Amino acid sequence: MARPLRTGRLEAFSDGVFAIAITLLVLELSVPTDVRDGLLHAIAEQWPSYLAYVISFAAIGATWLAHTGITHHLRAMDPGLVRLNLLVLLLVSLMPFTTALTAAHIRDEGAERVAVVVFGCNLVLVAAAVSSLWRYALRRGLVDPDLDDEEVRGLTTRLTPGVAGYVGLILLGLALPRLAVFGYLALSLALLVPVGLRGEWPTRPPGSE
Repeated sequence: MARPLRTGRLEAFSDGVFAIAITLLVLELSVPTDVRDGLLHAIAEQWPSYLAYVISFAAIGATWLAHTGITHHLRAMDPGLVRLNLLVLLLVSLMPFTTALTAAHIRDEGAERVAVVVFGCNLVLVAAAVSSLWRYALRRGLVDPDLDDEEVRGLTTRLTPGVAGYVGLILLGLALPRLAVFGYLALSLALLVPVGLRGEWPTRPPGSE
């Protein structure tokens, strides 16, 4: 009988991708060079870049928190879960691009809707992929059997609102793109709230002994 795959390498690789993606976001913030109207004014003029940065930082941070909650409750993994995890990482690593796209075009009347909707699609796909990762682990029996039903329901419920919320905001973005962007901000910050599982995550994932 084949030995179950351990989660250590998946966690290490995933943390590396999260760290790189969240760091790349700051590269879109530039030092103002045109300061004819004053440096403070020039800084304020770059508000789209700051707004998009905070949204994506919060979204990636919330995704990492959710991903950490999932992996800490896995006892093992299988090839399907590994591939789903790669999908999560693909979508997360795309966020610096969609962040820059939104920052560049949010004030462009001819392109702001497209930019905001593309940004929202990236956000909702990340949320959906993370939720699918958890549900797949449950279906395949990869979750620590000592995890009680209340904790399972807690994490499952916590991973769901982001998907529905982002879908609603994408639809709003078709009509009111700037308002949708501020909605992305509010939802991404809200998702940073801890998952609410009882107790603390173990220092060593189940099955890693």
